[in-house]
Amino acid sequence: MVEQSDRAPLLDWEEIPPGQPPPSGPSLDPADSVSSEPSKCRPQGKEGAGSGWTLSPGAPGSGTAVRGRSPHSPSIQAGPEGDAGATDEEGDCAFTGLSVKERRAAEWEEKDQIVAVFVVTFDTRSGNMVEWCLPQDVNLEGVEFKSMASGSHRIANDFIYFRKGSYFGLACFANMPVESELERGARMKSVGILSPSYTLLYRYMHFLENQVRHQLQCPGQYSPLEAFYEDKKAVLPPGGNGLVTACPTSALGTMVNRCMHPEMKITHPAGCMSQFIRFFGEQIMVLWKFALLRKRILIFSPPPVGVVCYRVYCCCCLANVSIPGIGASVPEFRPFFYINVADITALETELSYVACTTEKIFEEKKELYDVYIDNQNVKTHRESLQPLLRINSADREKYRKLSEQRQLLLYSQEVDGDCTTNEEDLFILFFMEQNNRIFQTLLEVAGSADPTLTAEHVRAMGLDPQGDRGFLVDLLEVYGIDVMLVIDNPCCPSQY
Repeated sequence: MVEQSDRAPLLDWEEIPPGQPPPSGPSLDPADSVSSEPSKCRPQGKEGAGSGWTLSPGAPGSGTAVRGRSPHSPSIQAGPEGDAGATDEEGDCAFTGLSVKERRAAEWEEKDQIVAVFVVTFDTRSGNMVEWCLPQDVNLEGVEFKSMASGSHRIANDFIYFRKGSYFGLACFANMPVESELERGARMKSVGILSPSYTLLYRYMHFLENQVRHQLQCPGQYSPLEAFYEDKKAVLPPGGNGLVTACPTSALGTMVNRCMHPEMKITHPAGCMSQFIRFFGEQIMVLWKFALLRKRILIFSPPPVGVVCYRVYCCCCLANVSIPGIGASVPEFRPFFYINVADITALETELSYVACTTEKIFEEKKELYDVYIDNQNVKTHRESLQPLLRINSADREKYRKLSEQRQLLLYSQEVDGDCTTNEEDLFILFFMEQNNRIFQTLLEVAGSADPTLTAEHVRAMGLDPQGDRGFLVDLLEVYGIDVMLVIDNPCCPSQY
């Protein structure tokens, strides 16, 4: 930390009191001090920094699931010495009873990895531009558009998650009316950071919100941002390749085993998963199938885009599988978060992703996506995928079970004060268990003397033998599982 000076108070963002939800976006209330107040971001425990991507299903340390049981419990697991690794009240891993190697992994993932900090402004003559950054030689090409979403001039504030090359970014945007003909009555800026992982970016949300207000009110005063960068900058390895040293795979695998899904956590307001479920309703089951098939999913919405970035995150949670080896040959389901026309070239080579945009022109770029979501309207231009848009009886039953489990959880929290599990844990466990059940059954059938998948097998997986036949055909092809699918006509089986 820097010594006490005029910059020091602005580094108080580290103090995050528990149990308070993050603000929805930067406020321009003049009563707010430029100096950071205690952050309102919800604490997430000790998240695994990882690479920022969804964990590959075959990652070291993933446990094998037994059909019909949850593959992991987020509450207690035996430690290497026979003691249990406890969890905190948010359901995250509390690193008690860990081995030396595991403690080192825990210490590693708590290190700050900020590789850049920047200020973007809207200039009436030049458009979006990077006004200031550290380090000065960092490549920020395109960040001026990623951190200030198209259409943002119509809103007062927003926050944006995005991807820049191998890094992830978080930026806070604000729009302040000014009496200036040169600025055409409005001053718009974003203050953002880059990191190799999105899992810890939430820690700096409040600081960025304060700083974008500061930049609007006192343009050109960068000393708080300089102090922040010096305090939190990443230590890059020699060689100048711009890559941050990663946590050792074996240690990371152990941490994932203990905490189940820390690599997926980003900050979100309380009830983020509830909002996602209520927003899409039964169509979550449609999104789940597309996610499991590793399709390219693009979500359109006008600004603000912050809440839509959370929908990207929730979509990624649908595809988790913890059975070793499953998905080793399929593309990673990568969260791109916010994208714009500057990302078109990068998206042309992506085989699987989920992203959001405020630019309607993407709807016409059908070669870039498989699934397009406009508000609650989920559609696909690919004829082979259109049958997957229909919700069948098995989908409705799964949604009913999910809703029932949520109600039981909410009831236990309200009546019994049970906070050992939250909705995020429930949501991720529900779909991970469903995915594990499907792949466990497929592997058992493929390894049996008679590798024939019957209607009974399909029902045991929680699928509809008729309504999900096309989904199963695609799933077998994508994951390269060799079984005989006998559903429509036993006399004429199809082999995949």
